[in-house]
Amino acid sequence: MTDTASVRLELPELADTMRFGAALGSRLRPGDLVLLAGELGAGKTALTKGIAVGMGITETITSPTFVLARVHNGTRDGLPTTLVHVDAYRLGGSVELDDLDLDTDLSRAAVVIEWGEGIAAGLASDPLHIKLIRHPDDSRSAVVSAGARWRDTVSALVPDPA
Repeated sequence: MTDTASVRLELPELADTMRFGAALGSRLRPGDLVLLAGELGAGKTALTKGIAVGMGITETITSPTFVLARVHNGTRDGLPTTLVHVDAYRLGGSVELDDLDLDTDLSRAAVVIEWGEGIAAGLASDPLHIKLIRHPDDSRSAVVSAGARWRDTVSALVPDPA
């Protein structure tokens, strides 16, 4: 990534993670790539559930750990939306999304990849990187690293410090 800026969000409750995801999902467009990092239980799938809500997807979102990828369709503002949710946890090397044999045109979908850091970053010229951190008190925070494509989106999602 070049010309990248990072911001940190505090997400005290799991509901805050989902609200952040919904706000992000409402701004995602076809061809966008979001890479999620964080330990087990940090909230990657919860964030993806929120993203789906923001995209107008009403299907149940579950981790695609054992199937590697799931395709979800919805409607936002009267237009169809598609979310491809990938879990790269079990993959050992770099990912080519074509290798997942998905029945969808990825240029017409937003793609969220859990455990995608270092594996799938090369799939887009300017992916959005989100590292979720789970604290001992069960609160969470997110470090969002955004390149030029994402600057306006991230600034709209991050509250100004009081």
